[in-house]
Amino acid sequence: MLRILLLALAWAAAGAACVRLCRAAVAAAPHQARRSTRPRDRELTLLEAAFLAGGPGRVMDVTLVAMHRRRALLLAHTGWATVVDADTDNVLERSVIRAIGPAGHQARTDAVRRAAGSADAVRAIAASLEGAGLAVPDTSRARSAAAVRQVRAAALAVPVLTVAALALPGGGAPGSALLPWFALPLLLTLTALLIGRAEVRPYLGWASPEGRRLLAGLITTADGTERGRLTAIAVAGPDAIEDPLLRRALTSGRRERADTRTAHRGH
Repeated sequence: MLRILLLALAWAAAGAACVRLCRAAVAAAPHQARRSTRPRDRELTLLEAAFLAGGPGRVMDVTLVAMHRRRALLLAHTGWATVVDADTDNVLERSVIRAIGPAGHQARTDAVRRAAGSADAVRAIAASLEGAGLAVPDTSRARSAAAVRQVRAAALAVPVLTVAALALPGGGAPGSALLPWFALPLLLTLTALLIGRAEVRPYLGWASPEGRRLLAGLITTADGTERGRLTAIAVAGPDAIEDPLLRRALTSGRRERADTRTAHRGH
């Protein structure tokens, strides 16, 4: 009886996960079809490209580097940002200044990046790209990611339930007779993961399939101009920054958070 219960749990976990994944795929796919604009005819701005490649954080990476290079902001490799010139008409740069303070004030670069990344100016970029069918809405991305996680969890749970069922003392039919019935939900979840890779994965990132096509057409290598270097950062992130100290200034806070999470998991 316990073996049958474990088998039912395996089927329930696999079935619920696959249904959720299918619903996420069905909900995400019409996002492109509902748009009346023609994304292929649109030229991305620098900040739009940054958002499609890495979301609000990438937009702030480009903004912070641009401010640093024109000496409106000093980004130290220790992870601190200092306002040098607070006079700007750019709405994103004003968000950065508000997150730090007037000239001479300092704040942690990573904290500034997170605070300014949630500003109205960044949300306006997101709304414009979503309206053009180039960016994946937050709701679709969250729904798709949750569905994929559930399928992965089910794919891990089914073998665990199988082992538990086989370990139970026999009370009739041998446990091996149930093995094919446990193999079916495992096959179902693995197949769903393969299907999800094609149908759902395009909606797990910031850019929609059309957005990624436009990104692929950008020149991302530094061509010696400031625009070329910023474009490389927009598409590839801080790894495209040639100056190691500036690259460290943007990534130090993120490395510290990653190390902290690793230490917590170790405990």
